[in-house]
Amino acid sequence: MNAGAAWSILVIAGLCEVGWAVGMKYTEGFSRLWPSVWTVLGMAASVILLAWSLKTLPLGTAYAVWTGIGAVGTAILGIYLFDESREVLRFVCIALIVAGIIGLKLVTPDTH
Repeated sequence: MNAGAAWSILVIAGLCEVGWAVGMKYTEGFSRLWPSVWTVLGMAASVILLAWSLKTLPLGTAYAVWTGIGAVGTAILGIYLFDESREVLRFVCIALIVAGIIGLKLVTPDTH
């Protein structure tokens, strides 16, 4: 797999992580069937896609980017969907995570 495809797969894995993290809120402790099914499927997809990206990308970089995408996406959706805190400092922290993700992408060689 080439590096471009690996990065694309990693981004999709991160978005799946956002989906399952937000989905857990709707499962109500895994007591609701369909939200629970979709959440578990999102978990599986996220981990499988992460594993595929690791065929090409370095472990430390891929894992940090995967969790970063999950953290940023989940925090933003928490604000939007669940009326979580909108403090300026929270957005600054989210921006720092985004900067870290971009930085890791920029310093990671195209081949592993």
